[in-house]
Amino acid sequence: MAENLNITTLTDDNFEEEVLDADQPVLVDFWATGCAPCRQIAPIVEELADEYEGQAKIGKIDVIENPQTARDYGVRSTPTFLFFENGEVKEQVVGAAGKQPLKENLEALLGQPA
Repeated sequence: MAENLNITTLTDDNFEEEVLDADQPVLVDFWATGCAPCRQIAPIVEELADEYEGQAKIGKIDVIENPQTARDYGVRSTPTFLFFENGEVKEQVVGAAGKQPLKENLEALLGQPA
């Protein structure tokens, strides 16, 4: 599968710049390589990245390779999705909940009806 250019790869080092300092809402997917639900929902995250290109940033951070950020935000299970606006967490969805809850939270941040 080709890498989706609309998804930002996040790390402990670039998290502040890419997420906290972002000038648009950000959906962060906290995931892990061995996580089956993470693999299950990955295509949905890619769809959202394409659908919201230019409106919201979609980022993924591997919690195994970047444990500090996961600890900072209390992420204890994967996948966990955090929705940021102006550097603050506005919503959280834990587990592979499907596309609708993720879309609804993005729409709320963008001030659009879901």
